[in-house]
Formats: sequence, C-alpha cells, structure tokens
Amino acid sequence: MHKLQTKIIFALSSVMLLLTLVITVASLASFRDFSIRAATEHTRTAAEVIRVALTEAMLNGTIDKRDSLLGRIANVNGLDEARVIRGPQVKQQFGDGLLGEMTADTTDLNVLSSGESVFTLNGGILSPEFRATIPYIATSDGDVNCLLCHNVPENTVLGAVTLTASIEHMKSAAIMTVAFLVIAVGLFAFISILYLRRMLHPLVTTANEIETAVESAIAGDFSHRIESRTNDEIGKIATQFNALSEGITNKLSLIRENVVQLVQSKPDYHGGNLLTETAETVSGLVRVSRFKQAIEEDETAGEVFLRISEVLEQEFNIHTFSLYEVEQNKKMIHPVMIDGVPEAPIHWCDPAIHDHCVGCRAVRTGHLIDGSENTQICRSFSIDAAATNKHYICLPVIESGSVGSVVQLVFDVAEAHKVRNQRPLLEAYLREAAPVLQAKRLMASLRESSLKDAMTGLRNRRFLEEYAETLISQCKRRSVPMTLLMMDLDYFKPVNDTYGHDAGDQVLRELAVILQANVRESDLVVRYGGEEFLIVLLETNAEQAMPVAEKIRGAVESHKFKVGGTSLSKTISAGVADYPNDAQAFWQVLKFADVSLYAAKEGGRNQVVRFHKELWSEDADY
Repeated sequence: MHKLQTKIIFALSSVMLLLTLVITVASLASFRDFSIRAATEHTRTAAEVIRVALTEAMLNGTIDKRDSLLGRIANVNGLDEARVIRGPQVKQQFGDGLLGEMTADTTDLNVLSSGESVFTLNGGILSPEFRATIPYIATSDGDVNCLLCHNVPENTVLGAVTLTASIEHMKSAAIMTVAFLVIAVGLFAFISILYLRRMLHPLVTTANEIETAVESAIAGDFSHRIESRTNDEIGKIATQFNALSEGITNKLSLIRENVVQLVQSKPDYHGGNLLTETAETVSGLVRVSRFKQAIEEDETAGEVFLRISEVLEQEFNIHTFSLYEVEQNKKMIHPVMIDGVPEAPIHWCDPAIHDHCVGCRAVRTGHLIDGSENTQICRSFSIDAAATNKHYICLPVIESGSVGSVVQLVFDVAEAHKVRNQRPLLEAYLREAAPVLQAKRLMASLRESSLKDAMTGLRNRRFLEEYAETLISQCKRRSVPMTLLMMDLDYFKPVNDTYGHDAGDQVLRELAVILQANVRESDLVVRYGGEEFLIVLLETNAEQAMPVAEKIRGAVESHKFKVGGTSLSKTISAGVADYPNDAQAFWQVLKFADVSLYAAKEGGRNQVVRFHKELWSEDADY
C-alpha cells in the first residue's frame, strides 16, 4: 500500500477506533447511571410503601404480622430482599423486635447514625445487585404523626429499611445496545474506509506516476505521461503535467536540432542525462561565441593560435596536441604550438612534413583524419608515438577552400571515446577561428607588403616611419646604443642610363643581398629610397659600427654585378651616426648619418665617414 494512502486510512481508522471507544465508554456510563437512578427510584418507592404499610399495621394493631408483609414485598418483581432494622430509641421503647430486625451490618448502622440514605452496588461498580438503605425519621408533619406512637424527639431515626434489587436485566440491555452501537460505528468506519480508498486510488496512482515521471525527468527522460483517470482536479493535474512534459520535450528537441545545425554534427548523447548534456552543449556554444568575440579583437594569428591552445588545455583537458600553420604557396607547414609550447619542434609527426606539407594527410585531403582506431591511416604520424600506443585525430581548418591550419589531437586509447565526443564542439571552435585566422594572416600579409620593398625584399621607408620610435624606446629601456649607417651606391644613375632600368634593378637586388650578408639577423636593412639604403645596427655604438661599414664597403667594391652579358664594379659611400652619443631623437641621428654620407660623397666617394659636429651647420642646405 502506498504511503499517502496508508497514512490517510490509518488516520481515519484511528479516528473511528477512538470514536468507537468513546461511544462505548459513554454508553456504558450512561446506562449504568440510568440503571442506578431507576433502581434508586424503584427502591425509594418500595421503602415508602413499606413505611406506609408498617404505619397502617401499627394503627390497626396488626404490627405483629409485619414479617409476612415484608416477605410479600420482597417477592415483588425486581426486589430480592426487604428488611427493616429498628433504631436504638425504638428498641428501647418496644424491644428488639423480630430476628431479622436485629441483624444490622455496617451500612445499616451508618444510616441509623447519620440519617442519610445509602444507595450502592454490592460487590463493586460492575455488580448487578443494587442496595438501598433508607432511614425512617420521626416527624409530626404530614398525614401520620409518628410522635403519637413513639416517645422520641422529632427527627429521630426510628429505623431503616434495606432493599436489594437486581439490575442484571438493565446491564444486559445496556451491553446489547452498546454492542449494536459499536457494530454500527464499525460498519460505518469500514464503509468509509472502502469509499475513501476508492476515492484515494486515482490520487495515489497519479501521484506515484508523477513521482516516476519526475525521477525519469531528472535523469533526462521526459517521455513518461500520466493517465487522466477522473474529471476533477486530479485529472486536471495529470493533463497539465502531460502538457508540461510535452512542452519540455518539444523545446528540448528544438534545442537539439539547433545544436545540430550549429555544430554541423549530431552530438553523441550516450545514454546520459539528455537535458544536462544538451545544456552543456549549448553552454559550450556560448563559450564558442565568446571565443569568437575574443579572437576577433586579437591582433595577430599567433594570438588566435594561443587561444586555441588554451581552449584545448583548459576546456577539453587535452595537453598533447599540435597546431600547424600551412603555407600552401611554399608547400611548407610550420609548428605553431606543440603540447602548449610555442614554435616547438615537430614532435607527433614526421619532421619531413615541415618542408613538404602534402605529406600531411589532412593537408593533402582537406578531410578529418581519424587515427583513433587505425594509427597507420596517416604515414606521417610519429612512429615512436604509435609504438607507445598513442592515437590521434587531425582536424583541418579550411580557409577559402584550402587547408590553412591543422589541429592534431594526440591521446591514449582510454581517452579515444572522450575525444570523439568532444570533437563536434571543438570543430565548432575551429569553424569560428577559420575566417578570423584567414583575416589575421591576410592583414599581416598586407601589412608586411606595405612595409617591404617589393623589388629587394628589404624593409621600406614606411616601416622606418612606423617603428622609429619603437627602436628608440627599446634602446632607452635596455640602456643600449644604436648606430645608423646611411649608404648610397656611387654613380648609380649611369647604370640606368646605359644599361636600362632592369639592369639597375638587378644591381640593387644584388646590393641588398650583399648588405644582408654582412650584418646580423637582428640588424635591420632598409631601402630608404632609390639607391639609398639604411642599416640599423642594434646594441652597437659608432666605433663598433665603423668596421662593419668598412666591411660592407669592401664587399661592394669587390663584387662583380651581373648586368646582361657583362659585369660591373661599383662602390658605395656611407655615413655613420649613433644614438645616444650624436643625438637623442631617431630622426636627428638619421639626419646626422645623412650629413656624414654627404661628406663622404663630397670627399671622393667609396668611403665611410663618421659624423662629427663640424659636419653640421645650421645654415647649410642638406
């Protein structure tokens, strides 16, 4: 039996039992009181009859026959005994009397002493025998004057009459009546319980079904429905609960359909809590949206790759992975992030893919490569990793129809199922990242193009304009010097005039190669304009820069420039000025280097001139 039904029926049964007990006790008490009252009145009447009879017998002179009178009265239906006890004054006047009139018990003596009637049950409250001991008190009032015969004061107790009567018939009647009431109440209680149980059955059954449905809903299953058994409030509850479940099911289905559209893959709901799993997926999509907003505001593609690395480690708990950037035009692939370390060497693949990107199956096919079951599907996967039972999934990031990046996930066999379940959400991240990466790279390419000289591949003057202050700030922050070499190819115009501009361009390209070959990678070589070049020697003062400038001058002088079918020998002039010894501002240092170059030209060319104050004149026109 169900708890609710049991509680209600138990409560009703308890009330009915208590009611039966109260009725039984009240009925028995009422019948007892009624029986005693009836017996009391009955014995009072009999006592009065005896008193009158004895008085008449005394007046008529037949008092000696009173024993017969008492015997006949005792045989009256309802009376078991009738006897008279003489009081002390009567005994003193008339003697002890008959034998029965001399036998007195304690109750008789108490009544003779107190003059108060006693009505009681012999043997206790359950005894069927009722006893009444009533005193006869002398009085001169009324129809008979007791004092005419008795020489006693008024209100003297002359004697007492004791009557016993059976109330067994009343007791039996009371028991029968109470039994009838108890049976009637019990029958009413039984019928009430049956009716209540019938009324409670739909409520209890509906409540149990709702409990089962709610437990299933907590587990993510909203398919349970409640049967509507009545047309009252219980039936309405069942109907409304079904409508609620149906609404939740429809909304959940709609959410799942939208999730499928967003992630472009059906999530694997593997028998868990569908509501929780769907909510987690939607929450993941919210994080994807926030991720997109964040990477759109990042400055470079490198920052975007860093965020992808953080997502893999923090959200997906994947710590062994590779992020590759593909250069399709150069057929190269660069490791951007390996296991969270920027620009680390290729670890999970054959390093040969670095210079041969089509060796990567994901790059070559543009399809997802799932090595979670067969690690040999891609021949470029690390043999050492495969030997340690590592598996992988490679996700190509498509940009404008070609693979721009590859995300490689590496994991143990035990994690394969988890990674496959995470893949749809990760692909959503990568789809959002793809256009942003493409845009960042395009902007970087455009910016790089705008800061480079197309012919020589060197930095151009615009680059210098943008980064001049940055260079000075770095020197100030690190307290290091910086030297500028302003260089100009001697007699370059005749080359263009004699051999043509193509030949002149070839000479400048070869000169750019010579300049780069004679400085450090950390130094900057800038085509300042025409045949003028600027070299920025970082962490170098003018004294240290002079040998470098001479080295370059000598290299140019000894080089044979190929022009058409002939060779040319050219020289170069250079001016040297440094920060912070010559000036505190970049453009002022540059001006001093240019002045020194002018001095080198004026001094016969093919030489290096270090700036000194005598070269500068405020009135000169440079």
